[in-house]
This record gives sequence, structure tokens and C-alpha cells, in this order.
Amino acid sequence: MRIARFVLDSDPQYGIVEGEEGSEQVTVIAGDPFFNGVQPTGARHKLEDVRLLAPIIPRSKVIGIGRNYAEHIKEMGNETPAAPLMFLKPNTSVIGPNEPLVLPEFSDEVSYEAELCVIIGRICKDVPVERVDDVIFGYTCGNDLTARDAQRTDNQWARAKGFDGSAPLGPWIETELDTEDLAIRGRLDGELKQDGNTSQMIWGVKELVSYASQAFTLLPGDVIMTGTPSGVGTIEAGQRYEVEIEGIGTLSNTARR
Repeated sequence: MRIARFVLDSDPQYGIVEGEEGSEQVTVIAGDPFFNGVQPTGARHKLEDVRLLAPIIPRSKVIGIGRNYAEHIKEMGNETPAAPLMFLKPNTSVIGPNEPLVLPEFSDEVSYEAELCVIIGRICKDVPVERVDDVIFGYTCGNDLTARDAQRTDNQWARAKGFDGSAPLGPWIETELDTEDLAIRGRLDGELKQDGNTSQMIWGVKELVSYASQAFTLLPGDVIMTGTPSGVGTIEAGQRYEVEIEGIGTLSNTARR
């Protein structure tokens, strides 16, 4: 099931996206599916008639995972961490599909990172690996934008990874997905730059959710970005980056100053 967040006239709504590509429709859901469940109403709209928003604005946090693909570690000249490398992004870093990606004034070297993102569906802590599926609401595409120059000079990654707009998410949440073997691709102005697979992750989705829950109480709507495959590079004003994940869809944003 694909759950989207959108606006038609004014207030944001949630809906179920159904239909073949190019002729999708959105069935409106009553209230917030994270707390009210998925309760379809009779209202329906053509997907082309609504504006998609970020499928979730986390009430609490976005948890990033660094260095989770061996080839990406190699291209960046880093060493493989002994355990998942976590960092936090504020919820102000989140933007939706087709929203402008505003490059921060303090950086001249912002890079793209195509990532599979996990959306938490219930409050949880210290989740065993075998019970992780019980706490996941679904999955979406993400772009973990990074100010590389700030990352090199700052002792912490908060500014480099957490600036406004540094976490595009979308286009919707897919609630039913096997994440063991999914293609992840990233295209800059249509040119393929990243071409990886979730099977290449050092730590898989279940291990990451379990590990994060040992440090943080996870709340409904929290997002875990699971790391990026190799092929990262910089994005300039006017360029567009597309993150495509098998079984979910495509997230696209254009950079500007």
C-alpha cells in the first residue's frame, strides 16, 4: 500500500495511491494513519491534481546511518566502522518531492546521497531484531544531502548533515516491501550516478532499527536513513537529483541558491 501526504486546496491530507503509473488516483484517508489507522473515505482525486508533500514530517527525529556500503566507504577514503555510525537530522531538514533544495550559504560542496528510509509506526525501545517488522510503518526514498566542506571542518556533523532541506523524502510511503534486495539509483540531470542495491548494506534494515532503538526511544513517524551506495558527488544550483528505489518510486528535487 502506498500512503501519500498531499494538499489539494489548503490543509495537508493523507491518502492511498492506487492505479497504474500515469493514471494513479488518491483515496483520502480519515485523519492521521499513524494514530488512527488507514481509514479510507469516499473522496478520490487524480494524483496529477494534488501536490505531494513529504510523506511524513517527523514529530521527533531523523536518524542517519553513515558508512553502510563498502564501496561508498572506499570512495570516501574512510574505514568501516565497528558498529552502525549514527547521526541526527532535525525535522526542519525534511522537504518533499519536487520542493526546491536550497543550498546553504555556508557550503560550496553539497553532495547527494540516495537512500532507503525506514518509517517507524509505533513507540518502541530496545527492539529485538526478530520483532523489528512489528514497529515499521513503511519505507520511502530519501536524499541525505551533505555539506562536505563543513563535514571536514566541523567536529560534529550537525551542520553538515542537518541544514534546512537536507533530507528530501518521498514520493510516498510503501507499507509492504521486502528490503533485502532492492535497486537504489540516483540520477543527476538524468545521468546515472549511483547504482546500488540494499543487498550491499553492511547492516540491514532490521539490524539498524534494532540498534537505533537501543539508543533512542523511537516514536511514530521517526525516520531512519539507512546509508548510501557509492557514486556520490556534488550538486549545483539548477541541477536536479532523482532518487529511484525499486518497489517505491522516484523522489526528485532541484537545487537552488
